[in-house]
Amino acid sequence: MSTEQRAEPLRLGSIAPNFDAQTTAGPINFHEFIGDNWVVLFSHPEDYTPVCTTELGAFAKLEPEFSKRGVKLIGLSANTIESHGGWIQDINEISGGRVNFPIIGDKERKVAYLYDMLDHQDTTNVDSKGIAFTIRSVFIIDPKKTIRTILSYPASTGRNTAEVLRIVDSLKTGDKHKVTTPINWVPGDDVIVHPSVKTEDAKNIWPQMRVVKPYLRFTPLEKEKTSAAV
Repeated sequence: MSTEQRAEPLRLGSIAPNFDAQTTAGPINFHEFIGDNWVVLFSHPEDYTPVCTTELGAFAKLEPEFSKRGVKLIGLSANTIESHGGWIQDINEISGGRVNFPIIGDKERKVAYLYDMLDHQDTTNVDSKGIAFTIRSVFIIDPKKTIRTILSYPASTGRNTAEVLRIVDSLKTGDKHKVTTPINWVPGDDVIVHPSVKTEDAKNIWPQMRVVKPYLRFTPLEKEKTSAAV
C-alpha cells in the first residue's frame, strides 16, 4: 500500500477496523479475538531493537494485571512470525518474564496502514524496499469494538505500561460508576462526578460528595470499587 492509499486516521469512538492476521499464537480474526473483552493493541517498529525489547518485557510482566481486569494484550511488529519467535526468546531471557500474548506479523505493514500507525514523515522514513516504518501506537478497545484511547509515541521513546493500565482502570471504573478521573488519578483516589448527573441525584448516589464548583464535584471511591480491585 502506498502512502497515497493511507487509511483515514482513526478517532476516539471509531469502531476498531477488523482484520485477519498471522500471529505467534496462530491466525486470528481481530474482532473474534476481542470477543467480549477489552483489548490493548500496541505496535512496534521492528524486532530485535532495544526499546521494543524493553517494552515487550514490561508488558509481559504486567500481563497478569491486565488479565485480572478482563483485558487481552496483543502486540504487532513489522516483521515475520518466524522473526518474532526468536525475538521472544530474547525478551523472556532479558526481562525474566514470559511473553504469553500474541504478536502480529505485519511485514507488509497492512495492519499498520489500516490503523495509521505511521509517522507523518513516512514518505522518507522508509526501509530499503520503500515500506514505511511504524511508530509506537497503543489502542485501548472495549468489548463493543470501540476505540477508547489512542496513544502515539515516537520510535525513540519507550512507553509507560503502568500508564496504559491506569487508563484501563479509569475507563472501566468510569463506565461502571458514571464518574471521570482527575489528573494523576490512581485507583483509590477521589473521582469526579460525571457532569451528566444532576447535583440533587449525585448527593443521593454519593453522600460524601464535595462541590468545589457547580461543574467540579469530587467524591471518594474506594479502590475496592474500581476495576483494580482484583
